[in-house]
Amino acid sequence: MAGSERGFAWLTLVVRISKPALEAPVELGSGQGLPDRYGQMRSSAAEREQTIDILKTAFAEGRLTQQEHEDRIGLALSPLTYAELATLTSDLPAGLPGSLGPPSGNLPQPASRPVNRTAVASLVCALVLPAVPLLAVLLGLIAHGQIQQRHERGAGLATAGMIIGAIFGLLFIVFVGHN
Repeated sequence: MAGSERGFAWLTLVVRISKPALEAPVELGSGQGLPDRYGQMRSSAAEREQTIDILKTAFAEGRLTQQEHEDRIGLALSPLTYAELATLTSDLPAGLPGSLGPPSGNLPQPASRPVNRTAVASLVCALVLPAVPLLAVLLGLIAHGQIQQRHERGAGLATAGMIIGAIFGLLFIVFVGHN
């Protein structure tokens, strides 16, 4: 395809997107929920498929005519930017399954689960009291049971305490048995 034909194809795509049925082009910082420069990025095939799913849902709910649905699906199949994809669904409710939106860095953080104190004690015991390695291993085992039961964090701490305790225990057995 020659360069001028390629430019003409792009112009045709832009004209099709700006049809009255597909109005409300998304501009940078236009309040469509797309932060600056995000709308200029190319969308992936998976994101275009997500847009198609939204359009299918809207058609099934009677929000789009068959012609609008076909036109928008045709546009969604071509490589588009995020802003152009958002334009295809801008007149549809945001609550439809798979609604497009940029990755948001300001989502509320999920409630943090507490760290299991027995797991912390296992690691501290293994590092501070290497003369009592069995205690670190036992605390680690107890902590793993509590973590599964209470859905707490700290499995890595408990495992580290058990491993370090086991290493010190083996070293103790080697040195005591060797002397």
